[in-house]
Amino acid sequence: MAKSSYRPRIADIILEKKLKGMGAVLIEGPKWCGKTTTAEQHAASVIFMDNPASRNANIEAAELDPNLILDGETPRLIDEWQIAPQLWDAVRYTVDHRDEEGQFILTGSAVPPVKEENKKRMHTGTGRIARLKMRPMSLWESGESSGKVSLKALFDGEKPSAANDTELARIAFMTCRGGWPRAIHQEPEIALERASDYFDAVINSDINRTDSSLKNPTKAALLMRSYARLLGSQAPLTAICADMSSTENTPTDSRTAQSYIDALKLIYVIEDMPAWNPNLRSKSAIRTSDTRYFVDPSIGAAALGIGPEDLLSDLRTFGFFFENLCVRDLRIYAEPISGQVYHFRDSKGLECDAVVHLRNGRYGLIEIKLGGDKLIEEGATNLLKLRDKINTDKMNEPSFLMIITAVGKFAYQRKDGVYVVPITCLKD
Repeated sequence: MAKSSYRPRIADIILEKKLKGMGAVLIEGPKWCGKTTTAEQHAASVIFMDNPASRNANIEAAELDPNLILDGETPRLIDEWQIAPQLWDAVRYTVDHRDEEGQFILTGSAVPPVKEENKKRMHTGTGRIARLKMRPMSLWESGESSGKVSLKALFDGEKPSAANDTELARIAFMTCRGGWPRAIHQEPEIALERASDYFDAVINSDINRTDSSLKNPTKAALLMRSYARLLGSQAPLTAICADMSSTENTPTDSRTAQSYIDALKLIYVIEDMPAWNPNLRSKSAIRTSDTRYFVDPSIGAAALGIGPEDLLSDLRTFGFFFENLCVRDLRIYAEPISGQVYHFRDSKGLECDAVVHLRNGRYGLIEIKLGGDKLIEEGATNLLKLRDKINTDKMNEPSFLMIITAVGKFAYQRKDGVYVVPITCLKD
């Protein structure tokens, strides 16, 4: 079913590997990020559960006899499976009884609501169904990074060495356009509209796909705008409520705000970053609050109604949005090497924007800066301070210290050992 014009993505490699080792693979992620298109490249047959022409019939078939949905050449793609949640256990049962790998691919852009009485009956799928999270395209996947510096190679000890000519205006555009596959090759003005269309779809309909509680579009928009204003911070829920209340007549309470945040997480719009907890030589307390991010920076830009020129005229705001762009790409690049991305902050204010931590215990410390000698120097100082605070008697030394920049003519290693790498040089 592969399409000749399809541009392979990092998720293709991961999906192929998972299909060889598990009976089914669930691909999760936001709408429009390319889950179905990627899954189709690996599927021998497909059923689109949400096809308007057959949606009701598909749901009825899933209730009466799930085999009507599951029968077909394998791997069989079941797209938007969550509209008939009973398919989950049906897939798990079929995988058990066929006792073969690579039977099903499930795709979905929302976590299905589960009735209270069914929670104990619904199997987790452990050992039968692997999970793969997809996000909008990274700059390497969209062809906008040279890929001359590999994250995997950095962990293997390779030093960065590459030239770069991307200008700041281009970075601002890519930040506001986002990694939405359909936008990548469109005219700039049209491409920038994709994130706005996505924002409108989220607040007017998609946010209501998670449960039976009807969400108010105005309040959903206010929540997302507050999130965008607090991007890259560990702002507490009270700060979000205060920000929302400052722009509406009726104050928003914490319970309501949290319900909207939970719904946005369930449809993969919000993807906060957890805190990293290393062994330190000092007694400094480690801050454990999550850092606020969208799954793609363009969502925040659309929520605020800003574009590339606005970012270029407000470099402080640009810095936070660029940070979200880099976090998105780092998450994608870390996936094939079994890495997770965290942030670090202690009670004395020492911060690290991103920590890529691998399953085998290796890790890299990363600061994210727009560029310029002053900001790079600040980033290097922070990284060296954190490195010296880590208790290497109890954990490994960092594999590398790196500053990711928006601009810069080269990727290189400084005399103090810190790497400086423009984001448009990086890949998995």
